[in-house]
Amino acid sequence: MSFVNPAFLWALTALAIPIIVHLFSFRKTQRVYFSSNRFLRQVQQATASRQKLKHLLILAARLLFLFFLVMAFAQPFIPAGQQVTDTRSVTIYIDNSLSMSAPVAEKERALDAAMQYARQLTEVFPPDTRYRLITNDFAPFSNSMKSKTEFLDLLSGIRLSPVGRSLKEIATRMHDTKTGGDFYLFSDFQKSTAGQIDGDIFPDTTRHVYLLRLPLQSSANVYADTAWLETPFLLEGERNVLNVRIRNTGLQTAEQLSVKLLINDIQVGSTIVSVPASASATVSFSLPSALPAFSKAEVRFNDFPVTFDNQLYLALNRTERIRVVEITESGSTRYIQTVFGNPKVFHFKSFGTANLNLAIVQSADLVVINEVSRPSAALIQSLNDYVRNGGSLLVIPAPAQSFELLRELTDRPVGPASENEKLEIESPDFRSPFFQHIVEEATNRMVLFQAKRVMDWGNDRSALIKLKNNQPLLSRFRKGNGNLYLLATSLQPAYTDFGNHFLFLPVMYRLAITGKKAELRPYYSLTETQLTVRPDSLNTPATIRLSGEQDFIPDQRMRDGRFVLELPRFALTPGFYFALHQSDTLALLAFNPDRRESEPEQHTEASLMEALSNPYHVQFISGTSAGDFGKTFRAQYLGTPLWRHALILSLIFLLTEILLIRFWR
Repeated sequence: MSFVNPAFLWALTALAIPIIVHLFSFRKTQRVYFSSNRFLRQVQQATASRQKLKHLLILAARLLFLFFLVMAFAQPFIPAGQQVTDTRSVTIYIDNSLSMSAPVAEKERALDAAMQYARQLTEVFPPDTRYRLITNDFAPFSNSMKSKTEFLDLLSGIRLSPVGRSLKEIATRMHDTKTGGDFYLFSDFQKSTAGQIDGDIFPDTTRHVYLLRLPLQSSANVYADTAWLETPFLLEGERNVLNVRIRNTGLQTAEQLSVKLLINDIQVGSTIVSVPASASATVSFSLPSALPAFSKAEVRFNDFPVTFDNQLYLALNRTERIRVVEITESGSTRYIQTVFGNPKVFHFKSFGTANLNLAIVQSADLVVINEVSRPSAALIQSLNDYVRNGGSLLVIPAPAQSFELLRELTDRPVGPASENEKLEIESPDFRSPFFQHIVEEATNRMVLFQAKRVMDWGNDRSALIKLKNNQPLLSRFRKGNGNLYLLATSLQPAYTDFGNHFLFLPVMYRLAITGKKAELRPYYSLTETQLTVRPDSLNTPATIRLSGEQDFIPDQRMRDGRFVLELPRFALTPGFYFALHQSDTLALLAFNPDRRESEPEQHTEASLMEALSNPYHVQFISGTSAGDFGKTFRAQYLGTPLWRHALILSLIFLLTEILLIRFWR
């Protein structure tokens, strides 16, 4: 047996007081004279014997009363096999990620169970214990210790959060203050969000770590894994298809799942799909061709009991004007200027080699060198950097082309072609991704254009367009992160009628579209910290406001003609936000919870301890119901307290003393 307050045992010296009082009577005796005491002696002796027994019983009751009273204040207990090192300072982590919305018992969420466990824990420790509460939000209140009342108030305000944390992040947060005490973690310990686990996560071996794993009722869940557009850009008047991948984590097939697509709160599509066990299925929706510039799309279905991921928010932004820059010189054809002259679709700029704005070139989606016979070394260097950084470049040779510097730009053995006459092109493969949807129906009766090559770069079997002699006319090459397109002929009428052919416009459009940089995705995860938005004007000052359920101005900076927005990770909630600049709407943004939260597979106690290298200061608390958790924890880690029994016994002996004095005559 041990004592919580052993110093109170010094009070046992007070047991001498009743003994002294019993041995020494401080009342003065009075002598009474009788004429004859012959008949009183026997009665007097009998009364004295009874009084002596009464006094001894009263003395014993007083001694036992004082003894057990002192024991109650010393708080004796039977030690547990595993002792808690510190009960004065306690740090408690409550996992309030979205996965904690799953049930652990009938109609009880894992988050509610964790909060109940935490309340039970406060009933175990002494009243003067200080508590520190940590959640996934890493709120400011987690920086300081709180009293029991303050802790319970904070606990009652915990709500599900879209923020997920790895075990290493949680451990770092727990160790980042100088407050002492042990750690208590209540979590479902998902494999998908726990991150990399090793033995160095809890380095302070003087502080014990107690883990309580909340076993989820089921590992089955169906969620929208991802979505993408068949054509990366949503252009006005062009057909497009939205593909959605539905994933099933359960061990049984999800039969007849009804999936709906809503755009601007109007249902535009519905389908039925069965998702195999531990696999995925893809559903497709045809999008209306006349969508507004900014459309809110939402994919919905019903799946229980996990419901937070039964929808996927998608922002359908009709693509902003494609930026095309033409570099030309006098005498060049005007076909490029004509085909990209639609101001609703293209932001077109044409520069001569003498007045070239290199800053605008670097921000373009497509750069066209149109019959520049002798490009300068500075221009070649600038275009090399542009392509390597992800740009798209189309090279159209001049009739009298100089190839020396052009070889440095293309990294190809370009030189003059040997053809003396025009040849007809081979019919393109309209099933290839580049030519897909360019024509409604490909037939053998199509009239194709002719061309005489000016430039040659050797055999290219994968050329987009070939001549009848199997020589490439239009080829695409990867260079760095960008695309390089080479057209073998000049657009002068003496060399080709390509500029007047029906294929010229869709081919040039496709070059511009494939060169378009996909800066905005259909949706973002709430865990992302940065995104890029491009303004309509390159001179726009960097002041972007996000407007949704709440309005705020994120940290931002201008880089290469684009706004780089630093997302406030903890201020965003799932849904839609408009990126606004003054009265202009630049983009619609959609944010969804982290898809990893939808993977309910959990670490077992054994797998976690093995990953942590089985440290002696980290241990799991035995899983019990929240109702009897306090008693179980006290018996296992704090021992069996006896002070209540001591207090009851002291009161019993006090009552015994009172009864002896009152009724023993």
